[in-house]
Amino acid sequence: MRDLEKVYDPTLVEDKIYKMWEAGGYFKGVIDPGKKPFTIVIPPPNVTGELHLGHAFDNTIQDILIRYKRMQGFAALWVPGTDHAGIATQTRVEKEIRESEGLSRHDLGREKFLERVWEWKHMYGSRIVEQLKKLGSSCDWSRERFTMDEGCSKAVREVFVRLYEKGLIYKGKRIINWCPRCTTALSDAEVEHEERESLLYHLRYPISGSADYLVVATTRPETMLGDTGIAVNPKDKRYSHLIGKTVVLSLMEREMPIVADDFVDMEFGTGCVKVTPYHDPNDFEIGQRHGLEQVLVIDGEARIINSGKYNGLDRYEARREVLADLEALGLLAGTEEHKMNIGTCHRCGTVVEPVASEQWFVKMKPLAGPAIEIVTDGTIKFVPERFTKVYTHWMENVRDWCISRQLWWGHRIPAWYCDCGHYTVSREDVSSCEKCGSVNIKQEEDVLDTWFSSALWPFSTLGWPEKTADLEYFYPTDVLSCGIDIIFFWVARMIFSGLEFTEQIPFHTVAIHGMIRDDLGRIMSKSLGNGIDPIKVVEKYGADALRFNIITGNAAGNDMRFYAEKCEAMRNFANKIWNASRFVMMNLSVEGDNTLPAGLPAQLELEDKWILSKLNSLAREVCENLDKYELGVAAAKIYDFIWDTYCDWYIELTKPRLQDAGATGENAQRVLLFVLKEILTLLHPFMPFITEEIWQALPGCGELDSKVLMIRPFPKFDETLCFTKEEEEFESVMTAIRAVRSRRSEMNVPPSKKSTLTIVTDKPGLFEAGKDYICRLAYASDLIITSEVPGDVNNLVTVVTNDARLFMPLSELVDVEKERERIEREITKVKAEINKLEQKLSNKQFTAKAPENVVQAERDKLNKLIALLDNLNESMV
Repeated sequence: MRDLEKVYDPTLVEDKIYKMWEAGGYFKGVIDPGKKPFTIVIPPPNVTGELHLGHAFDNTIQDILIRYKRMQGFAALWVPGTDHAGIATQTRVEKEIRESEGLSRHDLGREKFLERVWEWKHMYGSRIVEQLKKLGSSCDWSRERFTMDEGCSKAVREVFVRLYEKGLIYKGKRIINWCPRCTTALSDAEVEHEERESLLYHLRYPISGSADYLVVATTRPETMLGDTGIAVNPKDKRYSHLIGKTVVLSLMEREMPIVADDFVDMEFGTGCVKVTPYHDPNDFEIGQRHGLEQVLVIDGEARIINSGKYNGLDRYEARREVLADLEALGLLAGTEEHKMNIGTCHRCGTVVEPVASEQWFVKMKPLAGPAIEIVTDGTIKFVPERFTKVYTHWMENVRDWCISRQLWWGHRIPAWYCDCGHYTVSREDVSSCEKCGSVNIKQEEDVLDTWFSSALWPFSTLGWPEKTADLEYFYPTDVLSCGIDIIFFWVARMIFSGLEFTEQIPFHTVAIHGMIRDDLGRIMSKSLGNGIDPIKVVEKYGADALRFNIITGNAAGNDMRFYAEKCEAMRNFANKIWNASRFVMMNLSVEGDNTLPAGLPAQLELEDKWILSKLNSLAREVCENLDKYELGVAAAKIYDFIWDTYCDWYIELTKPRLQDAGATGENAQRVLLFVLKEILTLLHPFMPFITEEIWQALPGCGELDSKVLMIRPFPKFDETLCFTKEEEEFESVMTAIRAVRSRRSEMNVPPSKKSTLTIVTDKPGLFEAGKDYICRLAYASDLIITSEVPGDVNNLVTVVTNDARLFMPLSELVDVEKERERIEREITKVKAEINKLEQKLSNKQFTAKAPENVVQAERDKLNKLIALLDNLNESMV
């Protein structure tokens, strides 16, 4: 045993403890046929990234789960790694080169630019890993992966080729989402939609050879430069005589056919739709059906092309010019305000442009079917369950996934083009065309969507496509913890990829957490300037305080607000544990070779059985909560037990016994130490640093007990420590003490002012057993336990519990009339609670559908309230 410092300073402890864990190899996942594996793969943060509160939240959840399972005896493995983050990383490096050297990536060329990105990755890529360590993340760093390392790259190629060979990857021209700022295609999942105020423009299209015209409404008049037709519904009698005729696109002097198509809604607007095949997904399909001309009028930087005098204009400048020219020609029929959903790039916020482009796609329907079924049949569960519907709705409506990106940084698509028109898709680099044998071939310039490699993360990180020992033992993984925002980006793709390539689920549970917002409920962002650096919080309060802050009070799937002052409260909690531990250690009879006997003493006092029974229940409930991913509930229960039950009550209860030099004192020490060890173990997954530091100082640790706390067996329910009767009896005593102390506090009676205390009860033996505690802790100079109510209750202050009425002769310190008013208010309150419970229990739907234990708990609560009301009424006599 060694002494603890007077004050806990996390800056002196946390790095030291983490190095001890790493040096001991305690994070390492070891294949052990005698143990059941438990595996988590980290959602890989961007290699460009720095730790933000969202990372801190997500990784704290994962660390709690992996530490808990490790302590339960599982062969626990938490696989860490980082994502190459195509767009984010390339943009970051491009900006740095541009600002420092005045060069673009095109000035450097692809090969030189990629060399610079790799240099940047090696220089800064480990920053977020070091920050995760600061948080206490117990990952197996010997297995750290990167989405572009050799193994993951091999897996990517294998998957691409397999899908291509099955006909599930194809190259084709489709309408895709294009970001003009990132200058790349985006998948549907990478587009965020937001409602904005807009305008709806009504445009006239003159009918050829006639003075009449058709009116069409659009929110994007600049796209009319690419119009190649007008569509009407074939059943619309208003326009049936015009089908087959043409209209004139006056701005481009282009004649366009009027076609009949069932897609057109006769009830919407005028029933006419302008068709711009290259700039709208629905128009693209109409154009395909009717063989309409395809004209690209917006380029990759959102500038106008193929449109005469409008060429070179930005899309919004072109809109203004087009509207001005239409008005001058009398072809602008009107304008009205209109709300619409605008698609924006999830990365930079730029309004995306729908554009027809030659891209690579994954056919999603064949992959989505099994991925939907495996969730709807409950094989994979979402926590909370409500997110199952979010997942299935998206998967049921999923479109083919655009997987090509016009970037240089990423997994280059393994396809090689030949002048003969054929392209070769291969697992290995090729030097000649597989069709004609020509060596004049060129690899595809585009790279794969970052999420393509991330989708393989649960099994590629364990060695797939090779049949490795890690893959055999640790896969499938167990739980995926992630935010709501990546259900579509990542979760869905991992599920269908796991089923397709391993014929197994990638994990059995998806634990969804919400977002961390600021104290005003706003999303944290650079633009608002409300972001909080978790590393600075760690430096100020310690990692344990931050971890416990963001876990307590959080409900799965719900957003939470971050209050910095709560970190201070959690630091105070750490200090409470530290001071309690110092008190216990200072009162242990451990000197030289003398040690306390291991375990609990044979002779237990009433308060010992009370604390042990409550601790036993706590262990059971915490395990149940953690198994259901109710981490915030578990943390709150541990907090309450440590602060209130152990520190404020049990330590106080044992102080007189600690003065005894004999067996009485030793027994108290042994129970104090036993409970301290157990609560440190329960708390460890949540606050690993302070608990480990205290553990290392305790007597017997490393000899009679676990060398390090992080691998000590996690507490579980023990039938031999279940003292239900004694716990209930002592709770009655404690309730009486709390009631007296609370009443005295309300009346500002100091502890030094003692008085006679009369307890009227039909359970005299219960209070006789607790007589010493009541006298000392309820500040009683004398204690009378009786079944008879004192004669002159009007001159006594009364306190009522479920099991007793307590009377104190303090009439000289209290206004008797005010005391009567207080009891009346209490009666009113209890009557309201009784009425509420009676209504609930008379509801047949509740009693029929709720679990029996829940219904019984409500009945028990009602009976206790009725007993309390009787006691209150008697107190008014």
